[in-house]
Amino acid sequence: MSIPYKSLSENFAVSPQLTAEDMQAVAAAGFKSVIINRPDFEGGAEQPLAADVMAAAEAVGLQACYQPVAGNAITAADVNNFADLLETLPQPVLAYCRSGNRCSILYHATQTN
Repeated sequence: MSIPYKSLSENFAVSPQLTAEDMQAVAAAGFKSVIINRPDFEGGAEQPLAADVMAAAEAVGLQACYQPVAGNAITAADVNNFADLLETLPQPVLAYCRSGNRCSILYHATQTN
């Protein structure tokens, strides 16, 4: 099984919504860390909970962080927290949200600081 992702740099990529079942494929793709930027319940009951994805990620040796960010209200604090995660997490890092767009916005905002 493969996962859809888009590389934005040598050590960072973004993806649309992932599930606990996807974490083995994330590890197999060579990622070391996962950042979850989609808030729980943003998409209703059908959306996987961050805690479940994080547990599955850690079970396959990935480091996982939950940084919920509202897509229509990204703040400077969100960008700073994201930058801190990119500096401290093992690389390469894969971040996901509903579509991958807000992760891309966060990443690009860290590159202009």
